[in-house]
Amino acid sequence: MDDTCRVIEVAEGWLYAVRDVNHRALMTHQGKYQARIAGAAIAARASGKPVDDTRWGAHAASADHTAVPQVVFTVPEAVSAGLTTHEAARTGRRVDVVDYDLARLAGAQQYTPGYKGRARMLIDPDPGTVVGVTFVGPGVAELLHSATIAVAGEVPVERLWHAVPAFPTISEVWLRLLETYRDMNR
Repeated sequence: MDDTCRVIEVAEGWLYAVRDVNHRALMTHQGKYQARIAGAAIAARASGKPVDDTRWGAHAASADHTAVPQVVFTVPEAVSAGLTTHEAARTGRRVDVVDYDLARLAGAQQYTPGYKGRARMLIDPDPGTVVGVTFVGPGVAELLHSATIAVAGEVPVERLWHAVPAFPTISEVWLRLLETYRDMNR
């Protein structure tokens, strides 16, 4: 299957596969994403328009490879987007690992007294971009989309400094992760 979700093994390229049948990213939200990509690619091909299947192109399911948001609705919740430390090690990718205790955030204590949770951010040191984020704790599913944007957008750490989190909220974790990373590299 190519990144437009077209099954390339089928003659004449008429078959597309999305969701669980293609085994790319087995989550409902990724299946919906693949369906949007495949639908746009089918419409472009049917109307004779060019198909942009380049990385992050309008007709390429690029997020399936680098920015898959995942959430486990347990107590506490566990979420991730992009690489984990295990995946980085397995693929030989060098990353800087930044950990932070979510309980240290004022917003976490406002969320619930005695809050317990952890945050981890992986940074590719060469371009200085976020390549993975994991959060575990109550309500962290609400942080998942910002993590996905940071990974999918290949946002440089220097730019993230200018995304100011509201105080006091759990989203302040972004500032604390950046401060921790800065202090690791002094």
